[in-house]
Amino acid sequence: MLLVGMLDSPYVRRAAITGTLLELEFEHRSVSVFRHMDEFRAINPLIKAPSLVCDDGVVISESLLIIQHFEDVAGRSLRPLEPGARNRDLGLTGIGIVTADKAVSVEYERKRPEAQRYAPWQERIVTQLHTALGLLDAAATRGELTSGPELQPCDIAAAVAWGFCRFTIPEFVPEDRWPALAAQARACEALDVFKAWPIDRE
Repeated sequence: MLLVGMLDSPYVRRAAITGTLLELEFEHRSVSVFRHMDEFRAINPLIKAPSLVCDDGVVISESLLIIQHFEDVAGRSLRPLEPGARNRDLGLTGIGIVTADKAVSVEYERKRPEAQRYAPWQERIVTQLHTALGLLDAAATRGELTSGPELQPCDIAAAVAWGFCRFTIPEFVPEDRWPALAAQARACEALDVFKAWPIDRE
């Protein structure tokens, strides 16, 4: 299997960390959807990161589906089996993904020329981002987000989203505003599996 995309993408990074924790063998190729468009188009004409080229040549374009494929290949999931715990994990994983989505939106919006920015929209997405961060921080405070010993998808999603926020838009995400989430993410980043997939623009 070949995972394609830059590690400054929270979606690429979450897939890579999950695949590693599932003990799968896959190759990673760092290709930018901006700087290497032709190269990416040759792999996936949608130019979508992450993309996974399966062993049979099929290309999967969405991170959630890539992780689902990883679970199918591994024959197991990182999600807990008990229904209540599983539902909590699904709910928190969704919040982590929304956090990453809104952080990406904030980053793209601020890259627009000043004359093309729409202040009410920027205020909306920043508010959504901060709301999601608040929910994750509350979950970390309650001990529902941890750094192991067995990482769940929600732990990975939260830590990766926080890392992306601090890497790309730190001025919108002061570390002291969400201390429990920041501490959970720091603990995750200290793990070997996170160190194996560092945030990187190269």
